Amino acid sequence: MATHKELEVWKLGIDLVEKIYQLTKVFPKEELYGLTSQLRRSGISIPSNIAEGAARRNIKENVQFLYIALGSLSELETQLIIAQRLQYLKSDSIFEEVEKLRRKLLNFIKYISAR
Repeated sequence: MATHKELEVWKLGIDLVEKIYQLTKVFPKEELYGLTSQLRRSGISIPSNIAEGAARRNIKENVQFLYIALGSLSELETQLIIAQRLQYLKSDSIFEEVEKLRRKLLNFIKYISAR
């Protein structure tokens, strides 16, 4: 199996984290320890769990970490919806990226589970 750095879902996760950091730079300063921190932490959790799962030799453990990454992605999406409702987001394009990563991650879970 490829290392985590060769996995498309990991690369997309890293790209998403970078975009989250860019988006949250303009959030109000009073959100630094609130929504900004939560968005960044849940975003970082996605590729981190993909990487940890890829390092496991057991397929069942790998899939478990992929599901944790999927849960973090849902958490991130929820926080983005909150940010949008608070009018901190200037664009909806981040939601397209979240959905793209969700589809890829679900397909990767199916692929790994079928092995």
